[in-house]
Amino acid sequence: MPAVLAVAVRPALWGVAVRQARRLAAPGWWRRWPPLPRPDPAYLRFRFQTAFGDRAGGPAPAEVVAYLEWCRRFPA
Repeated sequence: MPAVLAVAVRPALWGVAVRQARRLAAPGWWRRWPPLPRPDPAYLRFRFQTAFGDRAGGPAPAEVVAYLEWCRRFPA
């Protein structure tokens, strides 16, 4: 996954990425297999549609990095 690699080479964003994964995780994520803190697929479709329109594939790695950098600047 290119976005994961783009974040992996930026250690300053690791904590932000973990925090955002926890914030976006679907409620009760630990009760479903596999127990990974993933967002609800319907929520992701909605967010990607509102952010990117009909573009397939979701955000580009550079957009993920820019989002995490923005989250780092505005943590509250």
